[in-house]
Amino acid sequence: MKLDKNKVLIAMSGGVDSSAAAALLLEQGYDVMALTITTHKIDDECMAAENQNGCCTYQNTVDAHKVCEVLGIEHKLVDLTDVFGKTIIKDFVDEYLKGRTPNPCVQCNKLVKWGYFLDKADRIGAHYIATGHYSSVRYDDSAARYVISKGRDPNKDQSYVIWGLDQKQLARTLLPVGGLLKSETRQIAKKFNLPTFDKSESQEICFIPDNNYRNFLRRAIPGLDRKIGEGNIIMDGKVVGRHSGFVNFTIGQRKGIGVTHARPLYVKNIDAGLNLIEVAEGEGLLCKGLLADNVNMAKYDRLEGKRKFNVKIRYNDPGEDAFCSIDADGILSVEFVTRRRAVTPGQSVVLYESGDIVAGGLILDKF
Repeated sequence: MKLDKNKVLIAMSGGVDSSAAAALLLEQGYDVMALTITTHKIDDECMAAENQNGCCTYQNTVDAHKVCEVLGIEHKLVDLTDVFGKTIIKDFVDEYLKGRTPNPCVQCNKLVKWGYFLDKADRIGAHYIATGHYSSVRYDDSAARYVISKGRDPNKDQSYVIWGLDQKQLARTLLPVGGLLKSETRQIAKKFNLPTFDKSESQEICFIPDNNYRNFLRRAIPGLDRKIGEGNIIMDGKVVGRHSGFVNFTIGQRKGIGVTHARPLYVKNIDAGLNLIEVAEGEGLLCKGLLADNVNMAKYDRLEGKRKFNVKIRYNDPGEDAFCSIDADGILSVEFVTRRRAVTPGQSVVLYESGDIVAGGLILDKF
């Protein structure tokens, strides 16, 4: 089927961002169709749930449909519970069982949102897909590639979670609210009389609306505490205490360690294989660099020589300068100008240049 460059399939979450994005696309003259994916079974229990926080709730599917009715666009709902469970949730659980701290949004964007939506767009003849992410995508003539930039609103920028998109995905992506402040997005939604204009937003992981990942893991793995068991807490190679299970800890954690010491202690390392938690004083969390493979150099086919980038090591990290290079085997070396605190396996490391352009990224395995 020939793809129509005037036709857009938008990911409609039921929040104000995707609602305003759909309205803007219509205003720009696009033929818009909306699709809402659910990552949970919509049954009587789901519909009756009092806790409707998160971006993947029954209430959000209702709100998405109401928005589409106001805008006069077609709206479809598709259940991706099984796909989501076998990819994103499985990866989330597996990462914690390896002692890492994952960011499931990164994987979901590449594999589920963009992956599924582009397949669906092909089937309906739409050239573009769109979302309410606060980032921008444009074609860079000098690099001859599509590049991702930070959103205009520094408090809402989501470039960190879409670094994994490839060139084919970026070439067919529209991000209508990327150049707006959150307050401006709400004003647009209000102008179009969308019922979501004053809707609050959730900061939690969509499939963990109560933000309690420990309870989620216990529900996902019956008998988790027994299977993992207690283990030693070590400091400077010596046993200083016992822990209740390494999945209950994250790198950089201070509270709840259960070890008395003259100065504050933090989780420095988690060794799932040996069932060990390593702790250290604050200075012990500082890291001078890292090595990593499986790097997606978003802006460059390859990285020549050593270059300085601003490097973010977690979502809310403002970023710090580092010298980066990639060797003949594809291994990325990152040398921080200022040592970084609590670099965490499982989190994304994203390289920025010129202040806001995503040069590349990776999911950190170890350092």
